[in-house]
Amino acid sequence: MILIRKKSLGVSGNGISSGGHRFGIGDSLMICLGIEGTAHTFGIGIVDSTGRVLANATRTYFPEQGGIHPREAAQFHAAQARAVLDEALKTAQIELGDVDLVAFSQGPGLGPVLRTAATAARALAVWLGVPIIGVNHCVAHIEIGRLTEGARDPVTLYVSGGNTQVIAFDAGRYRVFGETIDIPIGNCLDAFAREVGIPHPGGPAVERLAREGRNYIPLPYVVKGMDLSFSGLMTEAVRRYREGADIKDLCYSLQETAFAALVEVTERAVAHTEKREVMLTGGVAANNRLREMLKQMAEEHRAKFFVPPKEFCGDQGAMIAWNGILAYRSGYRQSLRETEVRQRWRTDEVEVTWRRS
Repeated sequence: MILIRKKSLGVSGNGISSGGHRFGIGDSLMICLGIEGTAHTFGIGIVDSTGRVLANATRTYFPEQGGIHPREAAQFHAAQARAVLDEALKTAQIELGDVDLVAFSQGPGLGPVLRTAATAARALAVWLGVPIIGVNHCVAHIEIGRLTEGARDPVTLYVSGGNTQVIAFDAGRYRVFGETIDIPIGNCLDAFAREVGIPHPGGPAVERLAREGRNYIPLPYVVKGMDLSFSGLMTEAVRRYREGADIKDLCYSLQETAFAALVEVTERAVAHTEKREVMLTGGVAANNRLREMLKQMAEEHRAKFFVPPKEFCGDQGAMIAWNGILAYRSGYRQSLRETEVRQRWRTDEVEVTWRRS
């Protein structure tokens, strides 16, 4: 839990007044503190309404073995919250009294982790006397990418440990054109790595080994309409390893098979929507092979290709803060009672009040 000593309000080192919060929709400047807590990363980002990222501090929980343990992750987040807050404020060169708005990741995610972030956000908002906005984690990934890359209306491939979706804006919402029907691609890579003895985090290690693979090993390629399945792919890759297949060849084959399926579904969405921008985001967006394959597809469709800087691909608070500003300045408001976490909050359930096209 974040414990705060109340202070007198003055003027911070950057010259921004600590008093008289700027709450009008049309006002020129607003500072938002965003808290990310959906899975393994606890982050606090500070962003102003011009789109300047003033700070983006994170701490990441790494389980000793197996996947993420929600309660352990939540305990880690609670223990790290104060240090992350102090780091963010120091980097941004502001004081808490300079914050006009608090945003937090309301969902989707792991229940105990979401509740930790929500509790911290409520405590800050109440103590500061500022509004609070709950943000959809998946939508925030898209919006920070649009901000940093200047993308206007992309088809987005969002790939992470907890989510795999092909998304595009239409009729007031971000529509899901395709998604995993079992495990996300990040989970697939990490689970495979655990099963074959590759240390956590598995995804980057699989990518490194894949570069040295030379022989393609046939693995299940499952695309069902516009949806994807990776559980059978992961299981078969593990089985082939236990039968003696070369680990480098398996990593190469696993990536090529999974990424080809992701690119196929994204390409169909691009053809259907006729959009001329493609964006890749989420933690798995750090994978250079996936970037290469998706960029080639985009170029074949004469579409611009965007990938946010790695700092903004993974989970972090800046994306939450920026999405909070967008929502608030478009007129969206929440009471404290409306800030309960939504563990299964879908991307296409969000009313995108800040976009018309």
